[in-house]
Amino acid sequence: MVAVIHQSSSLRNALNYNEHKVKAGVAACLEAGYYPVGPEDLNFYQKLRGLEMLAELNQRTKHNCLHVSLNFDPSEKLSDEVLKSIAEAYLEKIGFGGQPYLLYKHEDAGHPHLHLVTTNIKADGSAIRMNYLGKNKSEPARKAIEQLFGLVQADKRQQRQVLGAKPVNAARVAYGKSATKQAVSNVLVKVLKEYKYASLAELNAVLRQYNIVADRGEENSRVFRHGGLVYRVLDEEGNKVGVPIKASLFFQDATLKFLQERFEVNKAAKDDPKVKTRLKNMVDRYFLNGDKSLDGLVAALKSQSVDMVLRRNDEGLFYGVTYVDHQSKMVFNGSALGKAYSANALRERCLNMGANEGKKQNGKVARVGVGGYANGNKERQFLTEFGVRSGGGNIPASGLVDVLFDTGSTHEGMDWELKRTKKKKKKLRLSPG
Repeated sequence: MVAVIHQSSSLRNALNYNEHKVKAGVAACLEAGYYPVGPEDLNFYQKLRGLEMLAELNQRTKHNCLHVSLNFDPSEKLSDEVLKSIAEAYLEKIGFGGQPYLLYKHEDAGHPHLHLVTTNIKADGSAIRMNYLGKNKSEPARKAIEQLFGLVQADKRQQRQVLGAKPVNAARVAYGKSATKQAVSNVLVKVLKEYKYASLAELNAVLRQYNIVADRGEENSRVFRHGGLVYRVLDEEGNKVGVPIKASLFFQDATLKFLQERFEVNKAAKDDPKVKTRLKNMVDRYFLNGDKSLDGLVAALKSQSVDMVLRRNDEGLFYGVTYVDHQSKMVFNGSALGKAYSANALRERCLNMGANEGKKQNGKVARVGVGGYANGNKERQFLTEFGVRSGGGNIPASGLVDVLFDTGSTHEGMDWELKRTKKKKKKLRLSPG
């Protein structure tokens, strides 16, 4: 048996996860421990309220929800009664005996497993400590239960497989092809807590990858004035389709109030120079080699798990960019990485290269000065040994050779002070007197 422990501050989220599995027909609620009636006589809100009433007795504890999955070997065929006994024994051994709990049996994986949802707040308002719960209590409990019920003992390989399993990526929402509210909820559960975003625009840069947008409405709308938020599904062209869904219909952590608190927390978390340097190096490497088009840059970053979300005006002009790093789960506006990675700078880096290539094809090569403020011309550009202009942009390799060996430009490129020759002074000869 392998036990996986999750601690959170949202009983609703944990219960939602399991109840949605029940509705999908891949799970069943086996037990409502220490509830007045059985699970078959409880609806969602009654199940949730049974745990929330205890959680409300202690407002100081941040994490008041314990969500545990107990995973068994695929060869084990255990009856529901045995599973109930295992769950009750496990809770007793980790210090949660007597706490109300909900037990779910899931059948959506290659191995049988249970999910337990309970709270660590007791009836007297005290909290059960969950620090190092896995190491200090869950591991000894797991081994004892394996011996007690004659279960297959979990080796290191099985534990790594279960503990290291990654959640399935949230699918892109297709309006009309799935239950819209449930599909949106699946995406929000994944995105809202995993990604680091510091504004609604940055959050939407992630959500748009799943055909969803968080919308406050127009400034004079009722939703905006009352601090509301709705989620909309987008079609493949980015247009809003279907009926907007209120954030409050999902769960508390999807509302604007929660997101604004999240923005402040994420600002500090995003201040990681290593992640920023990695993104900047990706962009810089692209401009050193190959095609220098905007589409090429988007494709190059996408191959490295980074999405560039481009913002365009009604005329199609590219005016904004947001980088979504799916590896670090961080979102950055272009200017946050530096001026060279903003929309204006990227547009110039791409377009300037195109202009230079055009001049080269026409047989015209821009002449480059040797530097300084010679001749009083402050617009003169520097040429380094790597063929990079000091003002930005690269010189094509063939253009650089032409400039260096263009004898016709030598005279014009020479400073006047270097061209001027000194006249010999005539010596004054004194005639013999």
